[in-house]
Amino acid sequence: MIADLITIGGSAGSLQVILEILPRLRSDLSTSIVIIFHRKATPNPEILINLLALKSSLPIKEAEDKEKIKPGVIYIAAANYHLFVEKDHSFSLDASEKVNFSRPSIDLTFITAADVYKNHTMGILLSGANSDGIRGLEAIQSQGGYCIAQDPATSQVPYMPAKAISKKVVDHIATPAEIADIINNCKSTVS
Repeated sequence: MIADLITIGGSAGSLQVILEILPRLRSDLSTSIVIIFHRKATPNPEILINLLALKSSLPIKEAEDKEKIKPGVIYIAAANYHLFVEKDHSFSLDASEKVNFSRPSIDLTFITAADVYKNHTMGILLSGANSDGIRGLEAIQSQGGYCIAQDPATSQVPYMPAKAISKKVVDHIATPAEIADIINNCKSTVS
């Protein structure tokens, strides 16, 4: 499967899933990954990045405004900013109003990623308590991208993936281990 950009969104219960997925990812993965957590700004945002980096053989960093997206890097959306994917394959940060009570919004990142990466976009929706991400998965699907929902039976808070499944905007339902396997089998056209 071709995926130049993998977008992963989650809310309540999703950090534990990411901590389960990261150690399973290949160190030579060439696909770029963006993770959008619903989280509040804290005085020490590097604590989350450092925690995730301990579990990953791939570089992990917080996405920065105007930063070019590089292959084989995992980017984390900054707290309290929407994260957009721009046409020149860079990020932009936006502090406009919340979407689905959230900033960053999973929907907005997924939608802009699909607009830029078209059918080479993958969207993965994890555990969470609201419907953020549903419109984003619709956008990815409409561009011919691939959409995955975490199996609600493995979700700490199953509402978000269950809602995506009920809206028929997913191509595959997977456990965290299966999600890692799918990511590991992705190929990228970007070098």
